Amino acid sequence: MKQTVLVSGGAGYIGSHTAVELINAGFDVVIADNLSNSDMSGVEGVRKITGIDVPFVNVDCCDTEAFRKVFEQYEFDSIIHFAAFKAVGESVADPMKYYHNNLLSFMNVINLMREFNRHNIVFSSSATVYGEADQLPVTEQTPRKPATSAYGNTKQMCEDILRDSVNAYESLNGIALRYFNPIGAHPSALIGELPRGVPQNLVPFITQTAAGVRECLSIFGDDYPTPDGSCLRDYIDVVDLAKAHVVAIARMVDGKSKTRYEIFNVGTGNGVSVFELVRGFERVNDLKLNYKVAPRRPGDVVAIWADTSLANEELGWKAERSLDDTLASAWAWEKHVRGL
Repeated sequence: MKQTVLVSGGAGYIGSHTAVELINAGFDVVIADNLSNSDMSGVEGVRKITGIDVPFVNVDCCDTEAFRKVFEQYEFDSIIHFAAFKAVGESVADPMKYYHNNLLSFMNVINLMREFNRHNIVFSSSATVYGEADQLPVTEQTPRKPATSAYGNTKQMCEDILRDSVNAYESLNGIALRYFNPIGAHPSALIGELPRGVPQNLVPFITQTAAGVRECLSIFGDDYPTPDGSCLRDYIDVVDLAKAHVVAIARMVDGKSKTRYEIFNVGTGNGVSVFELVRGFERVNDLKLNYKVAPRRPGDVVAIWADTSLANEELGWKAERSLDDTLASAWAWEKHVRGL
């Protein structure tokens, strides 16, 4: 019998790519999303790539009664929870929006899993839980620092909710995947990152600037204590990230988890500066970008990248796509969206 996975937030950027990789790996998928920061193009892209008419439910995970109907309608034992707001700057400006949406939706997932006796959950966490780390690269044992944004704080709090729930309720198994910086798009250019309004992440702003949608790219700060003055990040291809979710689900389904709650870093293990990324995009795609240096942005950490050895060894997973291929895929997606 095929395993079915509910993907909450599955119409979004990472969710849609994960749905594709789950189907490629032999899972059935149900997508639940309220389309607050996505649209049906993500779902349609999944259907085109896989040739599967993937079920979609338009539901807000914060609406307990509406979300309960998804559990009543579909038989799934595993959930990957993406449904959350994710813009660092916005979360600093409007923290209550983030606490309400990100915490309530996750608590609803846990409560409904218990009510309907569903067992396995992968939580979409973030490297933001490490804050401004004292030592780099960060391992899963690196102490979490006080979050620099409400967004980061919700990720820490949801990790704690998951840990405590797994400890308290024997029916639950959980894995938290701490993402670094997902970028790029599916090689088909049928799904990719398409944020509503002004992009809050670097690569969509780069591609929109290249496409003429944005007049100028802002690089927030060139006076950080890094080799070129810009922030350092671990940029991971979104397809590689999606595959990490598949192996995490399979690990729980197959009963291979070492403990019932596990944490894994999902990155490349390489720190790349903002300037390096911008220049790499220009080189790979033979373009010149209009960019300027702007003041530092509240909530940004100076530098962070992953030690991925635990995920490499325990999950048998590693990032495979090159940064050049990833930046080319991001531009191919942008051109597809804009009809260029």
